[in-house]
Amino acid sequence: MNLIMLGAPGAGKGTIAASLQEILNIPHISTGDIFRECIKSGTELGKLADSYISKGCLVPDDVTIQIVEDRLSQEDCSNGFILDGFPRTIKQALGLDNYLKRVGKKITRVVNIVVSEEELVGRLTNRRICKDCKASFNLRILPEGTTVCPHCGGELIQRDDDNEEVIKKRFCTYHEETEPLVEYYLKRRKLAKVRSEHTIEDTFENVLCALKLKGI
Repeated sequence: MNLIMLGAPGAGKGTIAASLQEILNIPHISTGDIFRECIKSGTELGKLADSYISKGCLVPDDVTIQIVEDRLSQEDCSNGFILDGFPRTIKQALGLDNYLKRVGKKITRVVNIVVSEEELVGRLTNRRICKDCKASFNLRILPEGTTVCPHCGGELIQRDDDNEEVIKKRFCTYHEETEPLVEYYLKRRKLAKVRSEHTIEDTFENVLCALKLKGI
């Protein structure tokens, strides 16, 4: 199964993809994680990516497409994959289609997670990431005063792009460049729409139903 997770920043794409990875035994590929690792390592690509990401902008399509193609060519993707954060533009979607056609594969389903913008702003400004294991948490759910990861005890930090000013910029970028993908995949009969206004557990159940995986 080859899946794409769509949705605005903070919609829960990464969390849902990680859960799907567990039951489908296929890799969850997050371009955001790839870029953050490059930034942490101080590579040239990392420096280039950081100059865009820190301002809430997208990394150039050609760079992103090449990174994803390299990742999808690895052995662990032979039985399927879950893309999270890619494609983000029509150009990236076309690049992905061309690559998959060359290797004899195709996208199985595209899951579009829909959340109100008001809810998303609340989620993102309260989101904290474990500095060590990279797990994501929301301060509205954690016990008051929590500063360490419930999983490993690492320090909980706020991502640089989760402040309100950058969040608004990310939403503008999403509406202008990523939202057209909904129509792109709808026309190709690949799109499954899932609303996410309640718990992540409820959203995951709805995703399983949309993918006809309920009961696995």
